[in-house]
Amino acid sequence: MSVNVNLASRPYNNRALPWLITAGILFISFVGLLLVVQLTISANRSAAQAEAEVNALKQKEQQLVSNAEKVKESLTAQQLLDLRAAHELVDRKGFSWSRLLADLESSLPDEVRVSRIAIRGVTTEGNQTIAQLELAVFSKAPTTITEMISVMDREGIFHADLRSQNLQKGRAEAGTEYELDVVYRPRAGVAIERIAANEQSKASEVTK
Repeated sequence: MSVNVNLASRPYNNRALPWLITAGILFISFVGLLLVVQLTISANRSAAQAEAEVNALKQKEQQLVSNAEKVKESLTAQQLLDLRAAHELVDRKGFSWSRLLADLESSLPDEVRVSRIAIRGVTTEGNQTIAQLELAVFSKAPTTITEMISVMDREGIFHADLRSQNLQKGRAEAGTEYELDVVYRPRAGVAIERIAANEQSKASEVTK
């Protein structure tokens, strides 16, 4: 036979504690909800502002394009030719002959000699200058020209296409002049480094 004895004169019974815990959890959840709502509103406001700025830039771009078209339509044929010539002049001023000659010197084999060079046009793509060249070179062996064109394509500074070849006679040495259409894309520092390496190699050969 078991007997249950209550030793406390006032048994512990705190009914307010569960409600306090529940109220604390609800309060924390409410604060978190407010933060989420505030962050969402801020993100939506930023997105709307960015969209408004993009729309404003698009409108400005369309307005500038429209104004440019109106100006272009108002010009006569002669004025358009003068404008194109002015653009070409500006592009040519940004073209470096010394850089071109340095790049050519570093790309041409010793057996190939330049006999004529001319610039057909100069354009720009971003910050890069691109020139279309007419290049005539003299060589005794056609295989040397073929290898030279392959090396130019691999290096990426020159892209050459053979246009014609003329056998040269009556000179001190026999050979062929090759006319090439060349696209020139200069890259800073390449020619100077290669010229220095070639000069060092020639100097070492002389000392040997």
